[in-house]
Amino acid sequence: MTTLRRYEEFEDESGRTVRYRRGDTGGLVADGAEVATDAHIGDQAWVDPGARVGAGAHVGPRSWVEPGAVVGPRAQLAARVHVGRYAVVGARARLGADVEVGAGARVEAGAVVPEQARVPEGVTVQRGQEQHALAA
Repeated sequence: MTTLRRYEEFEDESGRTVRYRRGDTGGLVADGAEVATDAHIGDQAWVDPGARVGAGAHVGPRSWVEPGAVVGPRAQLAARVHVGRYAVVGARARLGADVEVGAGARVEAGAVVPEQARVPEGVTVQRGQEQHALAA
């Protein structure tokens, strides 16, 4: 049986070393990230420094939450979701598998983004208006 290290260190694009702590479910949370104690960070998921994950949120396996991004309370991110820098996923929003949320984009509270959709940089997705804001 392979034992995973509790901490991992990586060099970021500016050459700084960033330390990540591995959670019980296998996800990695960087020093400087804020993750609620009851949030779930899935296996091989990453939460970068300066990112925030709210109470009861679920970040699926192999997902990535970039610096400055916010995942609101009870938001649900499926597998392989990418939340770009300073993007916001509102409370109770649901993002399907393989969704990409561009830098500075917003997915409003309660909105549903279907799998494999792309939310372009700076775009806001409102609940009930999802089909009008998503890129093909």
